[in-house]
Amino acid sequence: MGTDQTFGLAQIGQIAILVQDLERALAYYRDKLGIRFLFRVSTLAFFDCGGVRLMLSLPERGQASGGNSIIYFTVDDIDAAYQELLARGVPFDDRPHIIANMGTYDLWMAFFRDSERNLLGIMSEVQHV
Repeated sequence: MGTDQTFGLAQIGQIAILVQDLERALAYYRDKLGIRFLFRVSTLAFFDCGGVRLMLSLPERGQASGGNSIIYFTVDDIDAAYQELLARGVPFDDRPHIIANMGTYDLWMAFFRDSERNLLGIMSEVQHV
């Protein structure tokens, strides 16, 4: 049996984040972060992140509740996004700061916590002028 060398995973369809309190997390992602809420089914809540679905889920029986990956949200103006999220009560771990000079642009990031203390980030590619 051969392998298909042209096959490769590329597009993410959905990302899951485990939460302890679904109502609290749903309100946080919808109201504080302003992510478009799609629907809720039982112990799951779904949002649209620019075509990638974000699923908030209570842990299944026996499933660990921590250890989520970090989700980085791309923003055009990191300072404006930072100020808006602060105004909505989003707790940041740090201020926007440069991560790397990429030649034609600088990569900026800032990190914050959701209602469940999961680490999230905003990022922006600031073009050199």
